[in-house]
Amino acid sequence: MSHRRKKFLSAGLAGVLCSTALFGITAAHADGKNNLHLPGMKDRSHAPDNSFTRMFPDLPPFAPPTDAAREQAKKLGEKGGLIDALDNLTDPIQSITNPDVFSPNNHDNPNMTAGVTFFGQFLDHDVTLDPRSPLLERSNPKKTTNFRTTAFDLDSVYGSGPEESPDLYDTSSGDIKLRVETLPGSDLVSRKGATRFDLPRDPSNNAILSDGRNDENVIISQFHVAMLRFHNAVIDRLRADPANVGQSTERIFKMAQRQVRWHHQWIILHEFLPLTIGQERVDDILKKGLRFYEVDKRNPLIPIEFSVSAYRFGHSQVRPSYRLNFGPTGGSPFFAFIFDDTQDPNNPDPNDLRGGKRAARRFVDWQTFFNFGDGNFRPNKQIDSKLSTPLMLLPGSRGAAPGLQADGVQSLASRNLMRHVNFGIPSGQAIAQRMGLPVLTPAQLDALRPFDMEKSTPLWFYILKESELMENGLRLGPVGARIVGEVFIGLLRADESSYLAAQPRWTPVLPSATAGEFHITDLLTFAGVVPPLN
Repeated sequence: MSHRRKKFLSAGLAGVLCSTALFGITAAHADGKNNLHLPGMKDRSHAPDNSFTRMFPDLPPFAPPTDAAREQAKKLGEKGGLIDALDNLTDPIQSITNPDVFSPNNHDNPNMTAGVTFFGQFLDHDVTLDPRSPLLERSNPKKTTNFRTTAFDLDSVYGSGPEESPDLYDTSSGDIKLRVETLPGSDLVSRKGATRFDLPRDPSNNAILSDGRNDENVIISQFHVAMLRFHNAVIDRLRADPANVGQSTERIFKMAQRQVRWHHQWIILHEFLPLTIGQERVDDILKKGLRFYEVDKRNPLIPIEFSVSAYRFGHSQVRPSYRLNFGPTGGSPFFAFIFDDTQDPNNPDPNDLRGGKRAARRFVDWQTFFNFGDGNFRPNKQIDSKLSTPLMLLPGSRGAAPGLQADGVQSLASRNLMRHVNFGIPSGQAIAQRMGLPVLTPAQLDALRPFDMEKSTPLWFYILKESELMENGLRLGPVGARIVGEVFIGLLRADESSYLAAQPRWTPVLPSATAGEFHITDLLTFAGVVPPLN
């Protein structure tokens, strides 16, 4: 790692990365060194040129990189505008139980549960991190550093490994585990007095983890906790296996890391991608290969069409509010909006789900977020051209908020669209035509006429509208699905340590509800983060 890169990344633990972003980064790549030779146990070495690339370098941008175009993009995404779902934010409970009245423009997706949104966010944080590209000027993908490894290797969890990221690890048991802390007082506000857990934090409540964006909201931070405990549970299982008697601490760690990564990758390929793009599209890419994503196995780069456009579809799946947990036995559940910028940023336990706070009630009961067969789960929102209203006014302007920006543009939609101008991303129509796929007509995009974007549409909005019109918002449409599917499968195949590259016939070995399969619910159960409600 270069001196410049070390200096840049070491600032994260103190909480301040740069003037336009707040992240808590201790390290951003996995340089694990070992002499083990089992398939999938050799980490990919860090590439010196870890920037971004273009999937369609010869297509022109959808709009010129001017202040006027940027301002139009900003207006399209503003609160109260075309993309705002205009949710009624007077009652977080009614927002969930009475959506026809409180969110008439923001439809539920019966095919996905609420937690899929945040699993998708977790995946994004494992392969892309661009904290420094400015929002108000032109950007070049090749000159924009990606501070994550371009592999689903969980470097967002493991950092640079025990030697280079010791703050992430706990060796007090004699094995190399990941640090997790008990959430004080949680047993008093949890069903049946269950103890809950939190990310390790410094005295100022800054999370100590490899990617501070995973403390952006309580749900993503609690999923990160689940991954920490998942690794630790795998360590305990391996250490208890008589076949591993006498194995060194380092070897047990590497064996556990491989199991964690491979089960995680199995979920990506067998659960998340089929839900998101459709099983038939997954099968087509696996069978026929990549058509548009040219991935260099020696130095795979993330296409800007993926990172800035296609993979931001998940923003439309965020609900206005959530039931975070069921509360204590005989007590009331904790309902809250995902974000509420009117909350005091200095409140140690605000009535929204922003991250960076430690309080007894800020834990997740996963039965709401995934289907454990008990009837408690809730759906996420459709992939369509509407975003929940809380995302139009992100916290950060009144005080620091982990993972969220404080540069004056609070609408997530505006931020996405402005970056389309900055990076010169081609229009959705041009990409659909290049792919040989059906192209949305100006009539189908007529609502964009006031912005002069109905014939040349920002790719992100185009992909949302494509899903809305072609798939009823239940999954990505053809353009979005192709970009997301090719990048995911391309990265898995390019990583020689992934199960798909190293041992493609591998099947899960950890306990699960169905032998030979492994789902997010199995991961959470094995990690010990799903205490019974009754």
